[in-house]
Amino acid sequence: MRPHRVPPAVKIALGYLVFAVAWVLVSDRVLDALVSDAGLEDCWQTVKGTVFVVASAVFVYFLTRRYLDRAEASTRRLAEAYDETVAGWAAALDIRDHSTGEHTARVTALAVDLGRRLGLSDDEIEQLRRGAILHDIGKMALPDRVLSKPGPLDEEEWALMRQHPDLAVQMLTDVSFLAPAMVVPAAHHERWDGTGYPRGLVGEEIPFYARVFAVVDVYDALTSDRTYRKPATKAEALDHIDRGAGAHFDPDVAHEFVAMMRT
Repeated sequence: MRPHRVPPAVKIALGYLVFAVAWVLVSDRVLDALVSDAGLEDCWQTVKGTVFVVASAVFVYFLTRRYLDRAEASTRRLAEAYDETVAGWAAALDIRDHSTGEHTARVTALAVDLGRRLGLSDDEIEQLRRGAILHDIGKMALPDRVLSKPGPLDEEEWALMRQHPDLAVQMLTDVSFLAPAMVVPAAHHERWDGTGYPRGLVGEEIPFYARVFAVVDVYDALTSDRTYRKPATKAEALDHIDRGAGAHFDPDVAHEFVAMMRT
């Protein structure tokens, strides 16, 4: 049976109580020993009260800071553990589909750069990064005949492939830590004009992280080598992104990406 842990707030309150009682007992005795003039006693009591307020504030600050530092360190360790788990899932997918490893690294780096250009906060960038790493995690549930097929997919195989966003949600829906990031795996194949999948979302119905990632995902797919086609040049891929602004892609995001890649 685990021992009951005293909450930090209770420890801080008890620490303050001990400090206050000790101050009253000690300071009164010191004041009586040092001040013999009764006329100055009120003045010294005022000084003592002021010093107590300052000293207690400093005491509580350092005591609180100690527990906050511990909590922040624990949170960082937990976040690192989650990120290692996310990386492990991505590596597991790469074992089944060797084409995803370098692709995931490239699109994650591009998504982070684009997110910064669009003014996302550090916390938002972190969620976007996790979503990018996990964007294809739903493919883990696809059969090998679809995932490892060297050529273009037929209609039935594409129907299975289009299930991978929903499969990702089913796999990780109970991982609350990843909830903000899961919009990327769930919606990165949606299109601005509503012709995407799996839900046919339109415009700003598509979560912002997914709109950001969709642009870099398509760009990397176009410029990557495939057994059934040659890669597009950087200029050709950027022209495709530019033409797709307002149809396939969020126009603001697409234009920022093109500008970023052309600088």
